[in-house]
Amino acid sequence: MAEMTDVKLNLINRSEDANNSTVAILPRNADVTMDEVAVAWKVIKDLGKDDSHPFSYPLDSTIGAEDSFGNFSNQIPVVPGDAFVMIRDNTGDVLKKSSSSATDPSGVELRNKLPEGSISALTYKDGSVFERKTNVAPGKKAVFSSKPVLYIGALSQIREGQFVNSAILQTVNAELNLFGIASADNVWTGGGAGMDASPFQFTFQNVVNA
Repeated sequence: MAEMTDVKLNLINRSEDANNSTVAILPRNADVTMDEVAVAWKVIKDLGKDDSHPFSYPLDSTIGAEDSFGNFSNQIPVVPGDAFVMIRDNTGDVLKKSSSSATDPSGVELRNKLPEGSISALTYKDGSVFERKTNVAPGKKAVFSSKPVLYIGALSQIREGQFVNSAILQTVNAELNLFGIASADNVWTGGGAGMDASPFQFTFQNVVNA
């Protein structure tokens, strides 16, 4: 079997956008709340007409946690089925891999086993926050079950790492399904002014299968 590699993507602006819109790329997580739908993983700015922006979707992820004192743990590589625990030892709050597996073998869990204090659980791809679950109370867990499916859309006043709520997400509803893809161009079209304006679209072209 061929070794799995990162998915190579290339965003090309062939739209009629005249507002210098920002393009946001977000994970699609199967386990979300109404308040924390997604995180803006990548934000692409100032992409002129006919310009392109290459980026990669890494298959590898790491997981980390932020405790109630604003301390960030070390990041630990993850694979589906892993579970992690946030505990307090004689040095302070520490993130460790659990001796047991996640309930869902295709997901990843982070369990808060601190005596007090809620935590935030975070996953990272390419050095940036990919998913974030806040207010994980002691005795509770955060579950990450994202698949290689992304949302992409044009927004304004968005920054990397920012939460995107359900209302905004409705405007970032183009899906990039990366199953079985090694590389592809993602072409941005639509836009314009007045009666000639059309909705933005993001479509794959020049797809190379994995």
